[in-house]
Amino acid sequence: MRILSIDPGYAILGFSIIDADIEKNCAELVVYGTVTTKIESFEKRIAEIGDSFLSICDKYNPQEIAIEQLFFIRNITTAMHVSEIRGVIFYLSEKRGIPVYNYTPLEIKLSVTSYGKASKRQVQSMVKRFFNLEESPKSDDAADAIACGITHLIKKYNISF
Repeated sequence: MRILSIDPGYAILGFSIIDADIEKNCAELVVYGTVTTKIESFEKRIAEIGDSFLSICDKYNPQEIAIEQLFFIRNITTAMHVSEIRGVIFYLSEKRGIPVYNYTPLEIKLSVTSYGKASKRQVQSMVKRFFNLEESPKSDDAADAIACGITHLIKKYNISF
């Protein structure tokens, strides 16, 4: 099973690809990173993220997508933009026939750290431990995407890390 997990954003979108062997109860982190958009019009950012999403799908052929839900953002403009990015991802996923699973930030933090108010650093540290990485992902966005993928594997497939 190949999972594409996403931490949505319009300036920086985090992503990871995780291969899971459900029968053997194990998973491997294939790649992770970010898509960073230039400061231009929001419409151009949407197009850039959409194109990058399709390129990732073409390159890695995910079978499922796990995405972090928008929980609460104080800035309504930011919330609207992130919601629009999520809409682009949902649309393109549907067109590709890839099912999408949503997880709240609380679910992700609980799954990865067992603490719903975990800090970004705690999430990064646990991501490092789950996949035996030499160092924690430097980008919070990439670490959050990996954590979202871990949450999906725990919740849907009961994979224990």
